[in-house]
Parts: sequence; structure tokens; C-alpha cells
Amino acid sequence: MSPRPRTVPDADILAAANRAIMRLGPARFTLADVAREAGLAPATLVQRFGSKRRLLLALVEFAAAGVDACFGVMRATHRSHLAALVGAATDITRHVRSPEELANGLAFLQMDISDPEFRRIAVENSRRIHAGYVALLEDAVEAGELAPCDSARLARSVSAISTGSLISWAILREGSAERWVRHDIETLLEPYRKPARGQRHPATNTRTARRGAPRPRRLRSSSR
Repeated sequence: MSPRPRTVPDADILAAANRAIMRLGPARFTLADVAREAGLAPATLVQRFGSKRRLLLALVEFAAAGVDACFGVMRATHRSHLAALVGAATDITRHVRSPEELANGLAFLQMDISDPEFRRIAVENSRRIHAGYVALLEDAVEAGELAPCDSARLARSVSAISTGSLISWAILREGSAERWVRHDIETLLEPYRKPARGQRHPATNTRTARRGAPRPRRLRSSSR
């Protein structure tokens, strides 16, 4: 007798689990919360994943496995390697609709750091993201969008600013998260950008303007 086909794919259940976690936090949410979000019976989740912990592990494994596909989408939907890089670095904001959801996501990060099984997956996820940034940076240099640089070091800075900027936005809450993170990423990349043909680099223009500006005349002290 063939097994009954699954009416709801694992990917849909894991997406529902992610929504429940972002709304309630990893400590508070239950399999019943995920079941309601996915339109399933809690017993179905127990049969499929076994426990809340196994569901969480499946979720982080699914996220790590999707990193390469995410970078592929960025390459396909942006006009340049540099635009794809900025898009990838700001993609994190799509999954955070409020500072409260970000707080719940950071609670999940505590598990990634303290639990060896979760940390193993988090390390793999971080390495894939770093590799994606490095590849885009090297392609941007090859295409003449960026000046030659240490792509591995710059990729680490992109990753650090992407997540750190989102936390800063959650504290200050000025404008949208996407715009806030994008501004910080573009500020990081600005010194490495190659100007378009016939244009000077903004930093060069600033230095030239300062050199060309008239200097203030010094006041001479009166002699006695």
C-alpha cells in the first residue's frame, strides 16, 4: 500500500513556522501555533517532524539550503552585480515587519550561538552568505563597477553592517528598515565604486572643491 501523499509541502509548513516564530518568539510558539498557521492538525506536525526542536532544526536547515537560490534570484532580478549585492544585503528586511519581530528573531539567534547543533547549521549558513557576497564583489570588480579590493574582507563588512544596521533601525525606528539598511550598505561601498566615464569620484570632487575654495584671511595683530 503506497503512503498517503502529503497535501502540504514541508516548505509551506516551515514558512508557517517562521511566521509563528516571528510573531511569538522561539520560546513561546507551540506546534499548535504552527498547525493553525499552516491549516493542519498538530498531530500532523508531530508525525512529520517529531518535536518542536526537530521542527526548528528543519527550519534553519531549510534556510541555509536556500541561500544559493536567493543569490541566484538577486543576480537575475538586478541590473548589475553591485545592485544584486545591495539587494542581497537588504533582503533580510523583507522578513522583519516590525521591531518586535526582529526581537523574536534575535531570540532565535541565541539558540544559534549557544546550541551546538543549531550553531553547526548557522556556521554553514554564514559561510554560504559570505561566499555569495564575495562572488558578487569579484564580479563587480571584473565588470568595472568597483575598484580592486580584498573581496573576502569587504564581504565580511557587508554581512556585519547588514545585520547590525537592522538592529540600529529597530532601536531608532526612523523610516523603513529596507531604506535604513540600504543607506548603510551603500555608504560602505561608496569608496570602492568606480565613477562612470567622464565623472569624478565624489570623494575626489570634495577634495578638489576644498582645495579650490578661497582660504580665510588671517587677522594681523596690530603692532604697538
